Amino acid sequence: MKFILNNNNIATSLSPGMPLLDFIRYQQHLMGTKTGCNEGDCGACTVLTGELKQDVLVYRTMTSCLMPLGNAHGKHIVTIEGINMLPALNPVQQAMVDNCATQCGFCTPGLVMSLAGYCLDRTPASTEGAIAAIDGNICRCTGYKSIEKAAAQVATLLTDKNEQEPALFAVERQMLPNYFSGIKDRLKCLIMTLNGELNPPAESKPRFVAGGTDLYVQQPEAIQEHPIRFLLGQELLKGITQEEGRCILGASVTVSDLLESAIMRKHFPALDNYLQLVSSTPIRNMATIAGNFVNASPIGDMTIFFLALDTTLELSDGQSTRTLPLRELYTGYKKLRKRPEEYITRCWFELPGPDTGFHFEKVSKRQHLDIASVNSAISITMAGNLIGNVRIAAGGVGPVPMLLTETAAFLKGQAPGTAMIKQACAVAQLEITPISDARGTAEYKRLLLQQLIKAHFITLFPSLQVELLL
Repeated sequence: MKFILNNNNIATSLSPGMPLLDFIRYQQHLMGTKTGCNEGDCGACTVLTGELKQDVLVYRTMTSCLMPLGNAHGKHIVTIEGINMLPALNPVQQAMVDNCATQCGFCTPGLVMSLAGYCLDRTPASTEGAIAAIDGNICRCTGYKSIEKAAAQVATLLTDKNEQEPALFAVERQMLPNYFSGIKDRLKCLIMTLNGELNPPAESKPRFVAGGTDLYVQQPEAIQEHPIRFLLGQELLKGITQEEGRCILGASVTVSDLLESAIMRKHFPALDNYLQLVSSTPIRNMATIAGNFVNASPIGDMTIFFLALDTTLELSDGQSTRTLPLRELYTGYKKLRKRPEEYITRCWFELPGPDTGFHFEKVSKRQHLDIASVNSAISITMAGNLIGNVRIAAGGVGPVPMLLTETAAFLKGQAPGTAMIKQACAVAQLEITPISDARGTAEYKRLLLQQLIKAHFITLFPSLQVELLL
């Protein structure tokens, strides 16, 4: 494996399944990156990952506790030591000091790295954007108002960056060290020396790993010692394209890729609102859509989103491919209609037309960094004043991500109205089998789904709002 760590070229033959956090701290002895939850929740281990995408240098924040060392291959990894500008503080660090935004300091490196990542973002700067950049960082003692003030101070330093290359802008304004200005050329040279993909021995039976955001929570020790085939860096598994009326997504497309896709944003105007409910910025930067599908969680947000779009999967065993509707992937709790040697290569769905409305809802105990108690998505195509076609997906109400087929059949051919929606909620209650767990009681989940179905119709048919809320 070869990559750049801060300003140093790294070549290592250590286990590619090792968490990047362990390599940083225990092999490179860079102790500024902290070990916290080891589940991607606290943000204390946040690093920057820079890579070339179609000759554009893109940096994203990632939680190094969930990132396999193999996913650093061919990239620029930046820790808190890599943005120091001693003997002075850099402007991000100074903003934290100026606003009394640190106490014990354990969370501070992660917060600084997230704000440094925002300095390298290509979107127009704003206080709201800077605060959103730290949505994956938890502080237990300082109080968030002072941290938000520090984020706002950083945003003011970025107001005139225009279309300039972010890394060059940050260097010119002495926000980041000078070596950042040469990283793009160094990555080009590095990529030329790489000997293809990181592949395990041909005789091994590898585990497939993409972003690792669930595998490294559930099975960290087992994954580290197992042969791995890394999917996140494969070019053939990337990209979001449109072919006539279909949207085609590579299996390693991340949630952040969805947010940045002009195709997705055009056809789903509320996409920002939907995906901000999904985990946090660093996790969205790592988590792939195919990983969410094969994780087989009954409350997978992306699974529920794409179920409502009647998505089709393409699976490969390395020799041949086959297609499978997403709705047929699940055979039971955490059980898939997929062979161990198969992996998803891409998926596609029909883009919604002008007569189709789409809406996604999620209820969880906190806004960020939480799994759903219940989530739901709906796609409705109108034929005049009547519902021509409808799909409702729901999570958290059964052992697998569910399509409420009987509820959809009841709705089809009817005109949206209060009585019809209440009856549809009653039909949905007969389809679901929620259980009581840490996310809520079975009765609570039944009530949530009923309310989410109403929320779908209130959003897509605003005239129903007053009646449904009574």
